[in-house]
Amino acid sequence: MNPILVAYASLALAIVCEVTGSSLLQKSEQFSRFLPSLASGLCFVAALFFLSHALKVIPLGIAYAIWAGVGIVLTAIIGVVVFRFTLDAAALIGMALIVSGVIVINVFSRSAVH
Repeated sequence: MNPILVAYASLALAIVCEVTGSSLLQKSEQFSRFLPSLASGLCFVAALFFLSHALKVIPLGIAYAIWAGVGIVLTAIIGVVVFRFTLDAAALIGMALIVSGVIVINVFSRSAVH
């Protein structure tokens, strides 16, 4: 199997685990509820495991930019859909700028793995 494809799949799994862990933090009520707290911790451990595999191929800065950009957007979506948070125009513009930066890195940077 193509190592680049495996690396990006590992990064995607890392992002999903991190976003899940972050969402469970909200449900843990400051670690006062055992099961959401335990699940959150396990998700973060899994996220770091998958990120470490992605870093075998993807440079750290590139992987972290993708992790942060996608993670911010997914976490914001979960916040709006699940927790009924609201996002103002500044939040949406800021997220759009972050996503734009990740796209620029992946499309134009020679540092990114293609």
